[in-house]
Amino acid sequence: MARSVENGDSEMATARPPLPLKTRLIIAAITAATDAACRRDGTVNRRLFNLFDRRTPPNPSPIDGVATADHTVDPSRDLWLRLFSPASPAPGPGPLPLIVYFHGGGFTFHSAASSPYDGFCRRLARRVPALVASVEYRLAPEHRCPASYDDGIDVLRWLGNGDLVPDLSAVFLAGDSAGGNIAHHVARRARREALGRASVAGLVAIQPFFGGKVPSPSEERLGGMPFGKLERFEWMWRSFLPVGADGDHEAANVFGPGSAAADDFEEGFPATMVCVGGWDALQDRQRWYCEGLKRNGVDVRVAEYPDAVHAFYVFPELPDAHKLVDDIADFVHRRMDELSKPVDK
Repeated sequence: MARSVENGDSEMATARPPLPLKTRLIIAAITAATDAACRRDGTVNRRLFNLFDRRTPPNPSPIDGVATADHTVDPSRDLWLRLFSPASPAPGPGPLPLIVYFHGGGFTFHSAASSPYDGFCRRLARRVPALVASVEYRLAPEHRCPASYDDGIDVLRWLGNGDLVPDLSAVFLAGDSAGGNIAHHVARRARREALGRASVAGLVAIQPFFGGKVPSPSEERLGGMPFGKLERFEWMWRSFLPVGADGDHEAANVFGPGSAAADDFEEGFPATMVCVGGWDALQDRQRWYCEGLKRNGVDVRVAEYPDAVHAFYVFPELPDAHKLVDDIADFVHRRMDELSKPVDK
């Protein structure tokens, strides 16, 4: 049952985030396409959605300072990645870090080749600078949890045991929305897996998508904001979670009643940057996630963007989209500096 909205909450409910007209029109088109593609029986009309989901082919010659190439990991499940390589050399004496990226889309939509994500990863590769491996993982509802988590850890293992990236001493897992959820679960599993040369140095969770049986206050308060509809969140969880599972399943509510024991973190979860938007309906769950990590001894940095809606980072016309990339670059550089310092014995 939705709670009543009073006073400050009422002002928030009637206010609107500061977005240019162009951005509002694009968001309206994406929202309409997503709603139309989500069928009542839990399946997806992919043919319809793909009409609106523009794709960008790989470019062997640099565009905007970055070259890209697609690499097959497992043809039997169409698992592949797009590697973004900046044309400029590393600014320091060491090698470039590698960011393994998982795109958003509620576990059900988009691709590593989707133009908004191709553009975002390109900006990330150029600004950090870093190699960025954007993962084409399997989508729900055709492939439910834990398929995308399996794909993520398998890509990390494939990279660690291959020669595509020569130096894997500083690997960062990153993702937005549902991709942030995937990055979290891959990071949790990575500590217990044999990954060859790959060593996870950090996690960047951009407005990660988490859930629970009971709606959060921000989900009720900001349900009318871009990409914030509670009914759509519930549809996505039903399409992704194992059949019969509820919102407190560990995949959704990572520190909830169905989650693993706290001592699962004793082996050392990586330092984490969590990005929170002031107009994002998921912000309460993102802050609860930060609190859960801190309780378990994880080094957490919270980056706040008060004017940001959900998915603001794929709109380069928004100032916060560029600030986010700058903040990720700062986090990566700080972690690499920390890792390069000798450990006191």
